[in-house]
Amino acid sequence: MSDPAAALDPAALRALAETSTAWPFEEARKIVARLKKHPKDEVLFETGYGPSGLPHIGTFGEVARTTMVRHAFRVLTDDRIKTRLIAFSDDMDGLRKVPDNIPNKELVAAHLGKPLTRVPDPFGTHPSFGEHNNARLRAFLDAFGFDYEFASSTEYYKSGRFDATLLAMLEHYDAVMEIILPTLGPERRATYSPFLPVDIRTGVVLQVPMVARDANRGTITYEHPETGERVTTSVTRGMVKCQWKADWAMRWTALGIDYEMAGKDLIDSVKLSGEICRVLGGRPPEGFTYELFLDDKGQKISKSKGNGLTIDEWLRYASPESLSLFMYREPKAAKRLYFDVIPRNVDEYAQFLDGYKRQDGKQRLTNPVWHIHAGTPPDTSVPISFTMLLNLVSASNAENAETLWGFIGRYWPGVTAQSHPRLQREVEYAIHYFRDFVLPSKRFREPTDGERAALMDLRDALSQLADDATAEAIQEVVYEVGRRPPFLDEKKKGKDGKPGVSLDWFNLLYQVLLGQEKGPRFGSFVAIYGLKNTVDMIDGALARSA
Repeated sequence: MSDPAAALDPAALRALAETSTAWPFEEARKIVARLKKHPKDEVLFETGYGPSGLPHIGTFGEVARTTMVRHAFRVLTDDRIKTRLIAFSDDMDGLRKVPDNIPNKELVAAHLGKPLTRVPDPFGTHPSFGEHNNARLRAFLDAFGFDYEFASSTEYYKSGRFDATLLAMLEHYDAVMEIILPTLGPERRATYSPFLPVDIRTGVVLQVPMVARDANRGTITYEHPETGERVTTSVTRGMVKCQWKADWAMRWTALGIDYEMAGKDLIDSVKLSGEICRVLGGRPPEGFTYELFLDDKGQKISKSKGNGLTIDEWLRYASPESLSLFMYREPKAAKRLYFDVIPRNVDEYAQFLDGYKRQDGKQRLTNPVWHIHAGTPPDTSVPISFTMLLNLVSASNAENAETLWGFIGRYWPGVTAQSHPRLQREVEYAIHYFRDFVLPSKRFREPTDGERAALMDLRDALSQLADDATAEAIQEVVYEVGRRPPFLDEKKKGKDGKPGVSLDWFNLLYQVLLGQEKGPRFGSFVAIYGLKNTVDMIDGALARSA
């Protein structure tokens, strides 16, 4: 693909990036400004993952979006500053409840309160539940080609990576408490401590008040909730786990994180963690607040509930690039993350990719595909939309790819699975999507007497066309038949000056012929599906309602 943006020298590309309105560049400019005040040789990006449930797309979204900002930063700095992305798993958190969407719930229930890396794996594939879910996350990130470093909370605590900062938190214990306590209710305030000791006997992460602490020795003392005995333990080498907001601040400080995104529900947590970070001698990272993903009922998606979509589910029905587009677009707007958003994102990805070829360098930097592909989108095209593929499958009830390729090859001679591998993948996606979502909900509406008459006229008109009639010629016939009451729309005018046709006419075609509420441009559909097949489909609909 000829690429004016890629052909630019770094200085010219940087000049475009410095004024680009694309949100990854806006975010990256914040990091550039940070470095001007506090220079350093390496910039650290971080994403957090709570492995209490199976990985979901929201987790992937943070990595994808952060990767886009990281690439934008590299463009703005001519790649002179080393960058790293840390995917951090909070796998030392105590498991609070048994997720709804796992097998062997009884096995997991017996280990509530323990760090996730000490809870048995209900799937039986890994030493622990935490490691199982970590592996699921890493496998997807690896398959997608992300450049990241995986970090385990358990490993970092036990290895001593956090020891110096944990001792600093113990030294500034009172200051940390002054930040947190005003945000808690009376009951919680009475027992709160930034440190959660790990019970040596049971392995449970205890939420207990401190009765003593010794900053010089690096220890805390608490009363055991079951025995009542006083226990003194070190705050280092994995003997404690910090409470959530203190833990986030401790991590930022210990690792020197420069950038981390967070969802809208964590706005207050980001603020408090930032204050604690400063107390510990650190500098809170630059950040970005994104809106939450919603399921089909408008509820926030949750790993433990398993609502919304999983990573594997999206990839059964659509390409990774379409998922990246979903993540790129409108990150500050709440969006439904459900199966019905997939076709639109597949088709719009193709449209952005096709449009990229005709754009200049400035325009390309605001095109989502530039950010999805780190500045080098592929030079590929698909001659048919995903929505059209779905309608071909739906109309023909195709159970195999060969049927679809028959339609495609007839309309586009020479287009094969071998010549268009991306289209081959989309054919498989369309069949999966049809079987799982379209077919179970297909409902054919019976036409009224007037509608039956219109369909019969359409059938006769299509029968008179030549087999090689163009999509435009077919569409004109569809319009001409529709120019009758109650479908005639005198307020609209076509390009030829003739009266318009209401949407009711096309809704009739979709609902009666395809068994769905919406559909493609009907002339284009008929051209690919075939005139004879379409006439047979109309005959079938008329016979069903006879």
